[in-house]
Parts: sequence; C-alpha cells; structure tokens
Amino acid sequence: MTEFGGLPATRHPVQMVPQSRRLSAILEQLSAEGTEPVSIGEIREALGDRSFAALVILFSAMNLLPLPIGATLFFGPPLVLVSMQMVLGYDTPWLPRWLTEKTIARDRFRTASARIIPLFRRMERYVQPRRWPFSETTAERPIGAMVLVLAIAVTLPIPLGNWLPSLACAIIGLALSERDGVFLAVGAAVGILSLLIIGMVVGAAGVAAGMVFGV
Repeated sequence: MTEFGGLPATRHPVQMVPQSRRLSAILEQLSAEGTEPVSIGEIREALGDRSFAALVILFSAMNLLPLPIGATLFFGPPLVLVSMQMVLGYDTPWLPRWLTEKTIARDRFRTASARIIPLFRRMERYVQPRRWPFSETTAERPIGAMVLVLAIAVTLPIPLGNWLPSLACAIIGLALSERDGVFLAVGAAVGILSLLIIGMVVGAAGVAAGMVFGV
C-alpha cells in the first residue's frame, strides 16, 4: 500500500461521524452559557442529530419545561408536525424557519431547564438497545402514529394536561433513539394513562357544565 506522510493508506478509510449528544447535556450547556435568548434552531444544531427521534425528544422536552401558560400553542404543533412526517414516511424531518427561529429568554430557559435536566438524566441512564419489536425500516410509522395521538393531546387547552403526554412522547423518543423495546412499552403505558386522565377530566368538565347550565 502507498504511504502518505509516513502513514499507510488503506483502501477503506474510516469516516468519522459525529455522535449525537444527550439532550440533558445540551440543556445544561446552553443554560450555563451566554445571556442571549436560546432558539430552537440553536438547540437542534447543538444536538448534532437530524433524526426524527431527536426532534421528538426535543419538542417533548420543550413541552415539559415549566413555561408560561399558552406555550404549548408554540411547542405542541411542532410535535404534531414531526410525528405526522413520520406517519407519512418522510426520510428526514423538515422544520419551518419560523419554528427554528423561535426563542426563549435565557434566564427563563435556565430556570426551566434546571427542573427538567434531572429527569432526563435519569431516563438517559437506563435507556439501552433491547427487545426492539420492529425492523430497521418499519419502526417510524407506528411510533409516529403513537406520538401523533399524544401530540394532539398536548395541544389541548387543558390545565396541566400536557405534561403527562409530553413525558410519554419523551420516553418514546428515547426508546426510538436507542431501539429500546422496554422503554417503548413504558412510554406507551404512560401515554395510555395520560389519555385516560385527559378523558376523565374532559368528561368531568362536561358533567359539571351540564349541571351548571342545566343541559
């Protein structure tokens, strides 16, 4: 083999592919640095991952952050958009510019991240490849359908009703990223529980409204 600079050349050079970073590490770094608002595009760039799983985790985390009332109107629809692309069989996710340019004040982001980082660290510690029920080419459509249903629930104007389905989406996203069938089952169970609770809340509200207005 020919040598260049004293090193033997190989016929199949190894390509260095940058590894994606854990979301907890990204949030911690962004919280500690700078004073300017943090954009969604900046967080996505820091993740270094263009997969659907990464975006499901990202937007689920945004909905888990204790942000002002009405924030789900901004971060719920992107989760719907990403999961819908999964269901439709897109090869790569697409995000509109208005979304990637959406920002959160650094101080508010720092305070909110401090509450959510420990949760993600615990989940990231236990997720691992195991008992994956899908092939490499059949996972995203059914998982996208699961996330889509939960994402629609996230956008509903129910006080504190978005937290549990957002958590379920985050667990499902982590499961997809690591091909963890156990985490996927946990995420599905949390999702079903969240939908049942939302159904009970909506039903109770309907009964109460009927009693008040005599319907």
